[in-house]
Amino acid sequence: MSTQTESKILLINEKAKMSRIETVRLIEKAGSGHYGSSFSSSEIFATLYYHVMNFDAKNPKWPDRDRFVMGKGHAAVGLYPILQDLGFYSKELLDTYVSLGSPFGDHPDMNKIPGIDFSSGSIGHGLSVCVGMSLGARIDGKKYRSFCLMGDGELHEGQVWEAAMSAANFKLGNLVAICDNNKVTVDGVISEMMSIYPIREKFEAFGWRVVEVDGHDVKALIEVFDSLPDVDSEVPTLIIADTLSGKGVSWMEKGYEWHVANLAPVDIERAIKEIEEME
Repeated sequence: MSTQTESKILLINEKAKMSRIETVRLIEKAGSGHYGSSFSSSEIFATLYYHVMNFDAKNPKWPDRDRFVMGKGHAAVGLYPILQDLGFYSKELLDTYVSLGSPFGDHPDMNKIPGIDFSSGSIGHGLSVCVGMSLGARIDGKKYRSFCLMGDGELHEGQVWEAAMSAANFKLGNLVAICDNNKVTVDGVISEMMSIYPIREKFEAFGWRVVEVDGHDVKALIEVFDSLPDVDSEVPTLIIADTLSGKGVSWMEKGYEWHVANLAPVDIERAIKEIEEME
């Protein structure tokens, strides 16, 4: 491994920790929030924004930028700190989180927050939106990619499968979907409610290229994203990221109870300490 790659991995891991710690801080201000699904996505957020995607924080609407859509918009609290760190807006503005009149809500608003490409919240729309963005790129002769982060529970929605069929039909190799496979939803364990498995075989049957990866292993994530086919290819890619809900805080990991919750002050200190000590 090159020194440059090692430095990039260290940077991304530190930014993922920063995202988690800021998530705890922001949720404390709000009095309730989405720990579990934000923490399961932290390394994915950080790898995309500090290594993979093309964008300009000073020109958020740059036409040639890569697009990022969160089907699981409830995890926005984990993305907001990364956009702030990259210069899309100030720390002072982020500190207004969920205050009256603040642009920052529990779910992202593309009309109010620089760097947000879609106002997500109702689960299941993200992949369809990315199909439209990817078709738009083809029509306009643009070379950007559209990235969609979906929760695994989101695959319960029928619209996801309509979009999956459309992406393959229209040969959208410029579309990359990421399934945050943390195995739980707000209501419980997915396999005990309505199984979505096997995910790989289902998407392959729809005509997708599918890759599986440890969603908390930054080196592995970099390798997967670096090996994406050319943007002009004709096969969309699904990355199944094997993750843990609540990753980084021992008593939250794997527990669907922490999808939406709040921490007492003493537990905030414990959570931050565990996150800081993550390897």
